[in-house]
Amino acid sequence: NNNLEVKKQLLHCIDLTTLKCTDSEESVMKFTEKVNEFVDKYPDLDNVAAICVYPNMAEIVSDTLEADNVKIACVSGGFPSSQTFIEAKVAEVALTAMAGANEIDVVISVGKFFSGFHTEVYDELREIKDACHGAHLKVILESGLLHNTKEIKQASLLAMAAGADFIKTSTGKTERSATLEAAYVMCQAIKEYYEKTGVKVGFKPAGGISTTKEAVEYYTIVRTVLGEEWM
Repeated sequence: NNNLEVKKQLLHCIDLTTLKCTDSEESVMKFTEKVNEFVDKYPDLDNVAAICVYPNMAEIVSDTLEADNVKIACVSGGFPSSQTFIEAKVAEVALTAMAGANEIDVVISVGKFFSGFHTEVYDELREIKDACHGAHLKVILESGLLHNTKEIKQASLLAMAAGADFIKTSTGKTERSATLEAAYVMCQAIKEYYEKTGVKVGFKPAGGISTTKEAVEYYTIVRTVLGEEWM
């Protein structure tokens, strides 16, 4: 898979992201303009998949974005720690959807998951899914904090059962983020879930993937475990 065509496809899978405390309307507008200009600068390449910002910047991106087939993704629901009231998470997700987000990324309540409150984590995600109002829900497992592959699989299945459209490895805000091992376990869980339910869930590796070589390795896992249908 280490070839030019795969690398072009991988570029088209990127969520181009700015999640800084210094983000402003002006900086996000300039950030979005880079995506608008991409087609003129690189006519032989497909643009990025999405622009990912904080919820309060979704409307700015929506007003500025002119490029075709680029989604607006937002982190929400108490990102990145998920340590707030469920009412606040649901309200923020609903507001994020109303602001124009096509995709909403939330983190599972890792502390509750570790405490064994899996039903509560599931119920939270169901409420959040309902608040998305049609936007795709990407559920972040924060796999680098999970203790073993059993927990990664449990969290994957729990998120998918709760309605996740994608399961995602990490926020990129922890010391240990995406790993190839976690990606393999998550893709296996997606495959098993699909075989039992017929529901096709996407996979998103994120956090610490900073070279083309690493991106190709993650691509290879998805292609090997899940096959062409997921490409």
